[in-house]
Amino acid sequence: MNVQGSFAPADTRLIEMIFPEQANHYGTLFGGNALSLMGKAAFVAATRRARKPIVMARSEKIEFHVPVRVGDMVELRARVVRVGRSSMTVVVDVISEGLLTGDRRLAVQGSFEMVAVDQNGKPTPVETATSITFAEETLS
Repeated sequence: MNVQGSFAPADTRLIEMIFPEQANHYGTLFGGNALSLMGKAAFVAATRRARKPIVMARSEKIEFHVPVRVGDMVELRARVVRVGRSSMTVVVDVISEGLLTGDRRLAVQGSFEMVAVDQNGKPTPVETATSITFAEETLS
């Protein structure tokens, strides 16, 4: 079944398992790997919003709240919270879940500035008109 629509998804979600090769010497998710996962989620959210090539301009205020242990699953929730001429601010939450316990905790939060670019790598405008969101579409 082909699912089509002209709406912009309200939320982008990625799911990852945390394995030993992603951990530091404490057996928890290495901060650099957390940032990589968050950058990927921000990229997907911005690309889905702009439907243009996207680059990351900067990351801002990354807060590590609780450690993510090897064997935990993480859900990355990314949402575009601001759209400028060519840039977008994307907020990413990382929620850690113990697979055997079901305990879920907000582990990491951060925001990223993403920029739409043309074929020469120069900033290009992003449509600012809001379209119907995924949540609104499912309620219709």
